[in-house]
Amino acid sequence: MDVRSVRRSFGEKLALAGVDLEVDAGRVCALLGPNGAGKSTLLRILTGLITPGGGAAHVAGVDVAADPFEARRRIGFVPSGDRTFYLRISGIENLVFFGRLYGLSRGEARRRAEARLADVGLEEAAGSRVNTYSHGMQKRLSVARALLLDPPVLLVDEATHDLDPVSARRVRQLVRRAAADGAAVVWATQRLEEIRGFADQVLVLDRGTVRFFGAVEELMLRSHARRYVLRIRSDGPQLPAPDAIQEIGGHGCLVEPVGTSADKIRLTLDADVQLGDVLARMMAAELAILDCTQERSEIEEAFLRLTGDEAA
Repeated sequence: MDVRSVRRSFGEKLALAGVDLEVDAGRVCALLGPNGAGKSTLLRILTGLITPGGGAAHVAGVDVAADPFEARRRIGFVPSGDRTFYLRISGIENLVFFGRLYGLSRGEARRRAEARLADVGLEEAAGSRVNTYSHGMQKRLSVARALLLDPPVLLVDEATHDLDPVSARRVRQLVRRAAADGAAVVWATQRLEEIRGFADQVLVLDRGTVRFFGAVEELMLRSHARRYVLRIRSDGPQLPAPDAIQEIGGHGCLVEPVGTSADKIRLTLDADVQLGDVLARMMAAELAILDCTQERSEIEEAFLRLTGDEAA
């Protein structure tokens, strides 16, 4: 998948300002950005639903703007809000219909439909009408349809939104397996933490502009600081004040009280400061660490910094 200098405007509003993106076969690229960043616009261009105002997009070697139908044959697409199923017929009848639409024989379409329904955990509901499916079941049906033809490109928009943790993990495993079989995947999500250990690379969009493109580990390094909430106890006569604890923590360590609890503090560390070193100094000063919880992950910190909302 290759995107070069893609631009798109809607009237006076610039939705995409020269976006570049390259995703090789077998790779998962997470697409992040706040609401209105341009994620859905980029996915709609890649699927041929809208044309770019400038630049070019190719999927599996096909120019999407020049031949959108051929490009769609090579794409499995999971939209964020799917209203394209026929609600009065069953899940398996829907998948067989779409398989036939793309040229499969009836027997092959049914064989693939049954396999994909089992993959997403809907085999027992295969014969039920889609209008009886919950929102999460319809989302899983959408994933099954996207995987029906083993496409070389997968475009996924908020696939795990509103799914329970078990179903969300199942969907990620299916997509990761498709990538292992050679698919190039773009995975748009608002769940920042799900990309850790799942995505190979990440593109961060903000107001139509690319703020970051690279490995997930590189994104984490963009975090200026890490925040932790500690519950502490003093082995001495009383708890030191936050400014005294900050002095114990040393350079690059900010200590603030949390609410009115005397035994809770917020610890903010610069990127080059190791949490273990700070905790060791605190324990050497007779402070017992009863609990330590990361308030925001490195991925969230980096995302907020890149999108100009670091203070959130």
